[in-house]
Amino acid sequence: MTRIDFYILSSDQPQQADIFACRLAEKAYRSGLRVLVAVDNRDHASQIDQLLWTFREDSFLPHGAQSEEQHSAIEINSGEDPGTHHGLLINLCSKVPKWFSRFERLAEIVVQHPDTLQRSRLRFGHFRDRGYPLQSHKIN
Repeated sequence: MTRIDFYILSSDQPQQADIFACRLAEKAYRSGLRVLVAVDNRDHASQIDQLLWTFREDSFLPHGAQSEEQHSAIEINSGEDPGTHHGLLINLCSKVPKWFSRFERLAEIVVQHPDTLQRSRLRFGHFRDRGYPLQSHKIN
């Protein structure tokens, strides 16, 4: 069963979720996990792609758009089927992808913005009611 981690940021800025997603992807990559970052559209995918190059000056993270021809340690998904991925799914989508349960772990990132908080509370309740193992982590 998929383990679900909610990372609760103290910031109310939505872009901080993207920066934290990069940090989390880096940590998972360094631990040997394959990572899929799910976003709603290609514009957001481009932003994540750029941020993975620039979020930290001394970091290199092998990444790219998800594709059948080429695989990267960190892939960015903008609505495609995840294929053979099953490690860590970092969800930056407005909805939880229907295929999230294929993954060993799902990371939900919460910022202190009213819309995000409301969505996150609904997701937490949905997962809890279905018996998924849940963890919450407060991030300063």
